[in-house]
Amino acid sequence: MPGKILIVEDEAAIREMLRFALARAGYETLEAGDVEQARSQVLEQLPDLILLDWMLPNMSGIEYARQLKKAEYTRDVPIIILTARGEEEDKVRGLEVGADDYVTKPFSPRELLARIKAVLRRSAPQATDETIELRGLTLDPASHRVIAQGQPLEMGPTEFRLLHFFMTHPERVYSRRQLLDMIWGVNAYVEERTVDVHIRRLRKVLEPFGIDEVIETVRGVGYRLSRQG
Repeated sequence: MPGKILIVEDEAAIREMLRFALARAGYETLEAGDVEQARSQVLEQLPDLILLDWMLPNMSGIEYARQLKKAEYTRDVPIIILTARGEEEDKVRGLEVGADDYVTKPFSPRELLARIKAVLRRSAPQATDETIELRGLTLDPASHRVIAQGQPLEMGPTEFRLLHFFMTHPERVYSRRQLLDMIWGVNAYVEERTVDVHIRRLRKVLEPFGIDEVIETVRGVGYRLSRQG
């Protein structure tokens, strides 16, 4: 399940090159030529990673990265800074504002893809194709299959996304609103109790295998997936 990547770059030719390379690698791409467009894209659908050019019109990529890392909604989205500035001081400055990596222009698409995979593996495991094993469950994002005790589980796409998210973020408590933003999208007009309905459906699928308690209710807060059991 390759991730969704937002390309924030004011040069159309570079955006096109990046879009083509990322699409060939199986990634879904969003594009923005400046920070204003990037903000609109992020509000429309939260990306799994942002490729952010340092030199942008009206506001620098560095300043935008600082804002992204301060906002609760976007602070966990990994950022790779793209820039022609290769001095060590510039690299340190980029990393200090919260960027996860720094790629100096010119770069090869192959190098960039390797950096993207490494950052996603480290920062956003839900955006990779790697199989996850936890609490007797095996989830394969590429084939969209879940196995429990050697048996395939039948579940809807929303339950699959919920389980995938929880398995890649174990032991962290998420409120219903956070889950709505992460699974349905920040602009989805869905009531918070919808989360409860899908949690119940997911637990019902897991119940015959005695692992429905893997998804814990944290009273007054939300839900979490526990490693213990």
